[in-house]
Amino acid sequence: MRKHAIICSVAIAAGVAAGAASADALRCGANVISRGDHAAEVLHHCGEPDSVYSWVARRGVIAARSIFLPGFVEEVLVEEWTYNLGPHKLMRQIRLENGIVRDVKHLGYGYRER
Repeated sequence: MRKHAIICSVAIAAGVAAGAASADALRCGANVISRGDHAAEVLHHCGEPDSVYSWVARRGVIAARSIFLPGFVEEVLVEEWTYNLGPHKLMRQIRLENGIVRDVKHLGYGYRER
């Protein structure tokens, strides 16, 4: 009986972990897009997004109280690609930074194209 309880606990934990991992992924046919993938892979497997919002973010470190170590600022191209998968599926939003997937979010249900 105890062995059965341990096996069930492990199976539940694995299911929870798999569910958490899939929140940061997008399935396009037989392919899965996730963190670290390149924008070219996303386009190849998923096609053009339904909408794209982009901006340049300035990120950096400012060295306080130091004459010898100046701060630096990096410009990062941030893009949010949205895929509308139709009214019976959740839309997906892919956040890319300098062409690399950083995050995949599930949005509300999609809509019919007009």
